[in-house]
Order: sequence, then C-alpha cells, then structure tokens
Amino acid sequence: MIEILLIFVAILTILIKSKKSLHMLQQNLYNENNRYVKWVLSNSSNFFSLELFAVLIVALANIFLIDNESVSLVLNIIAIVLYLVYIYNFKKALGQEQVKKPLVITARVKRLIVTTTILYLIPLVFTIIYRDNLLISHFIIFIFILFSYFNTFIILLANFINKYTLEKYVYHHFKSKAIKKLKSMPNLKVIGVTGSYGKTSSKNILADILNIKYTTLPTPRNLNTPYGLIITINNHLDKFTEVFIAEMGAYVRGEIKDLCNLVHPKYGILTRIGTAHLESFGSEENIRKTKFELIESLPLDGVGVLNRDDPKQVSYDLKNKCKILWIGIDEEDVDVHASNIKCSSVGTTFDVTFKGDNKKYEFETKLLGKHNVYNILAGLALGREFGISITKLQQAVRNVKQVEHRLELKKMGYFYQIDDAYNSNTVGAKSALEVLSMMPGMKIVVTPGMIELGAKEEELNKEFGMQIATISKADYVVLIGEKRTLPIKKGLKEGKFDMDNLVVYNDVKEAYNFIRGIKTKKEIYALFENDLPDTYNEK
Repeated sequence: MIEILLIFVAILTILIKSKKSLHMLQQNLYNENNRYVKWVLSNSSNFFSLELFAVLIVALANIFLIDNESVSLVLNIIAIVLYLVYIYNFKKALGQEQVKKPLVITARVKRLIVTTTILYLIPLVFTIIYRDNLLISHFIIFIFILFSYFNTFIILLANFINKYTLEKYVYHHFKSKAIKKLKSMPNLKVIGVTGSYGKTSSKNILADILNIKYTTLPTPRNLNTPYGLIITINNHLDKFTEVFIAEMGAYVRGEIKDLCNLVHPKYGILTRIGTAHLESFGSEENIRKTKFELIESLPLDGVGVLNRDDPKQVSYDLKNKCKILWIGIDEEDVDVHASNIKCSSVGTTFDVTFKGDNKKYEFETKLLGKHNVYNILAGLALGREFGISITKLQQAVRNVKQVEHRLELKKMGYFYQIDDAYNSNTVGAKSALEVLSMMPGMKIVVTPGMIELGAKEEELNKEFGMQIATISKADYVVLIGEKRTLPIKKGLKEGKFDMDNLVVYNDVKEAYNFIRGIKTKKEIYALFENDLPDTYNEK
C-alpha cells in the first residue's frame, strides 16, 4: 500500500514538472539548435533539487533493504514526505513567476504528452507484472523515481522520438498540402520579409499599406518558421487573398533558403542586418549571408527592397540580377527617401521623395521611431511597385496600426508607456532611446538588457548602458535582474549617468510600482525596452 502511495506522489511530481518542461520546450522552439538543452543546463536548479536527489537515494537504499519491512516502510514514508516538500516548493515558485507567454496546448504538445506518458508507463507496467518479486519491484520503482528526477530529459527524449517519427510524417503531410495550395493560386503575389531586426513590424506595416488596394494576408504574430508558414497557408490563405506576406526567421545558414523554396516569393524586403542570434549563427558574416538568401532566391523578374543606410547591405556582393529598390534616410541617392522626421506623443511625421519625382510628400503615422520610418519606406517602395497612388499611400500610412510591444505608445493612467518589450537587439534599442529623448516631460528607461548575442552579449549590453546615459536623456533607469544587468550598470557609470537615479529590481512588476510612486507635475514617459522570455527568469 505504501508503495502505491509513493508512486502516486511521484506521478503528481511528474505532472507538475512536465508542464513546466513542456512550457520551456515550446518557448525554446522544441529544442531547435539545442536551445532547450542549453536552457536546462543553465537553469538546473529549477528541476534538480536536493529533495528529489534525497528521494532517489532513499529509493536506491530500499532495493537493498527489502528484507527489513519496518525500515523499508520508514524509507518510503521519508520519500513521500520529501516529494510533498518538493511539490510545495515547486508550486510556490511557479506562483511567484511572471509568465509572459503561457504553454499553448497545440496538437504537437498533445502528441508530446502522449509519448511522454508512454515512456512513464513502461516502468509502471513492469512494476505491476513483477509485483510479487520484491527485488525486481523495488528496482523498477527506483527506475520510475529516476525518471521523475530526470523529467526534463524524458520530455527531451519524447521530443526526439516524435521529431523523427510522428512530427516528420505530420510535417511532410501538411507541407505537401501547403505547396499544393500555393500552386493552385498562380496569381498570388508572395512577399518575403527577413532581417535581423524589425521583421514583424515591417510585415505588419506592409500589410496595412497594401490592404488599401489588395486583400493581403501576413503571417500571424511571429510565425516565421516552416511550421508557421505551413500553418498560415493551410489555415488562413484562401481564394480571395491577393498578396501573401511571409515573415522569415532563421537561426542558422540555409533556413531562409528553405523557406523561400517553400513559398517562392517574387518580392523581398530585407530589414536591418545586425547581431541578433549571433550565438547560433556563429559569425556576423553568416548572419548577412543568411538574410540575403531571400534576395538571392527571388526570380529574375522579382523585386528586392534594400536599405542603403545599412553598410552590411550596401557592401554585399549580390549575385541575383533582379530589380532592386533602395530606401534610405541618411543616404539620399535612393528610390524612396525620408527626411524632416519629427516624433511626438501622438506619433511621427516625415517627408518622402520618390526617385524621378522632385516633389516632397508629407506623411504621418501613429508609429514611433526612425526604424519604423524605414519599415514604412519599404512598404511605400512596394506600394508604388504595385500601382498604389501616393494619395492612397498617405492615407494608408495614417491608418497603420501600432504593432503590439514594438514601440507601442500606451497611456497607463499616471504615465505613458513606450512598450518595446519584443525588442532585443542593439539597433532597435538605440532607436527606442532616440524616441524617448524626443518626448517631453520626465523620462524613464526600464530594461533587463538584451539576450542571444553570443560572446558579444556583455560588451553590447555595456554599450547599451552607455547609450542610455548619453542618448535617452533619462531621469531614471530601472534595471530588471541584478545579475544579468551588471554590464548595463557598468555602461551607465562610464556614460556618467547619475547612479543615484538607478534602481534595480528582479521583477518588472516592481518597476510599475516605482513609476507610480514618483511625485511630479510633469508627464512621465517610460520606455520598457525588451521583456525577457520566461526562460530567462531571474530569482
């Protein structure tokens, strides 16, 4: 009876650990480029506690003490108590976490749950079969408890099994279905959008601009992987769609090329190229070559939109002879040029000049930031290519919607929040600081810094700290995460920021309370720059 109770609490432990493990696996793209493994190894304390290790030792001792029933009983009770202590502490820790994106129970997650369940049932079945043999029974219970201890890797094993069996079949089935659907729509205009920064913003802005004349479908949210494009095509593309905009993300060389082979874009927009995901790419040159896979994949009668203000794009030796439209702000010898840019609490105004037309056209948008002007210029370049009049383009730009968590200006009762939570790159962060500097009133920067910058992460976050001190004109800086923001703190010091106005918390919720507690008659503008995913929670 006591063994049954022990197995029951072990199963309960497995259930709560599995939910957390599945959540992290999903956030780490189902271990693409070993992202989940790296997270587990750097966050082992979340799963491998002293209580669980003690349970493992007790279960092992039980194998050798099967002849002493009283001692075995005591050991089992100790194991149960340890499990309950672990469950209590684990649940308490979960309750204190700020979950930014919860686990989504997709079909893939359901398949993972089934496979994981089967893996755990194997030792349980053998326990039932050999219940009359105490030695074997106790040994199998030990194996089951061992499985509960290494739950994070059992989930990883289930993911590995599915990836090369079920997921492979499911992927090829739905991929074939998506390819067939695209072939049935020969008049569909397909646009690819990629780059290190601003892909989602550029995609959404382009969709809003083209929607004034065409029925346009952009990939939802940041579904920029093969799975994401396949889901979008199969579930959302229909016979009324005239333009399909495919956001394309990548972590290694060849991934953009694979996406192009899937959807065959005729048009391509390349946003800024930088150091995002440098750790997985290995070098900045690999990043540049990967992003240009989109432009290199366009047909000869295709059109690529490039940014002449980006040295990495200007210096690239492009092999494709397709038509290239250049946009720019600093450089004037371009096809679409913006000047006289002004930001305020209601948005941005700027003038646009089109090549071959010396007249300046006034544009206004609710969006903030120079980098959003670049995204609008790319949309205008293709809008003109698609035959949309300048008057219509002006109207479309006025109606462009703010992109959630990307320099989104929100009134938060007592203060204005400039929400740039989804940004995690050097170029976008600098642009956000420039936007903040243009705002009237008191200015505050709230940030945990930037991630996935490889060996340069510390250096670039230190540089970010210096930029906060020299560019933002911030009255206060609130850092989130005492350990990981140390480089920013160093940069602030070197930039001669008033360190008396620096506040450090481990939870972003405390930043809101801090801002609400400020006594001032001025309007407050608080830039929330980058919001780390749950995989980077710092206790």
